[in-house]
Amino acid sequence: MPRNSFIQMTKLHNVRGRIYYISSPKKQENLYAVYETTDRNFWTDLAKYNQAEFKKSGTEGKCIEARELIIALPESFTEYPPDRLLQIFTDHFRQTYGTDCIAALHHNKRKTNYHIHLIFSERTLLEQPIEKVATRNMFYDEKGNHVRTKKEILDEEGNIRKRCKVIHKGEVYERQIFSIKDKRFKAENFLDTVKQDYTNLINQYV
Repeated sequence: MPRNSFIQMTKLHNVRGRIYYISSPKKQENLYAVYETTDRNFWTDLAKYNQAEFKKSGTEGKCIEARELIIALPESFTEYPPDRLLQIFTDHFRQTYGTDCIAALHHNKRKTNYHIHLIFSERTLLEQPIEKVATRNMFYDEKGNHVRTKKEILDEEGNIRKRCKVIHKGEVYERQIFSIKDKRFKAENFLDTVKQDYTNLINQYV
């Protein structure tokens, strides 16, 4: 009998902490499989990059480092090999949206809710980083704000104050390693589209 899928999505403000939580046997009593499309360094770099971009934007609120889908599965799916099942569902998302993921297959404590946690990036890693090189000396105050002259970061004795920074002409001052965020993930119909995609996938295996 055809099944509808139940999926919810959340915004992640600490993606590395969340990855540890869903993938660690110390945190999950019923953890059956973990599947990753990239290495863990990717998520560390992504978190740092998103936080830097968020700070630069001046936007209020919390930085969204990544997003997470929780995908409920039919209990009959426990008959499938966990590693293979998780790979099929994770690769389906990656192939559809072209972004890296990490996923974990769980049961709740009472073993009544078989489900996947799928964390995905809203950005892709660039094949070649884009670097911006200073055409003149650049000065930054303690808060990381760009100021016009060196005088603005000097103390009374004429020394550069602690935590102030000078980037000299010819040095790289900005390095872009990720794409811009994919607007599809913010679209109102995104979750509905994902639900339909996974409903179709689930019904292939019911």
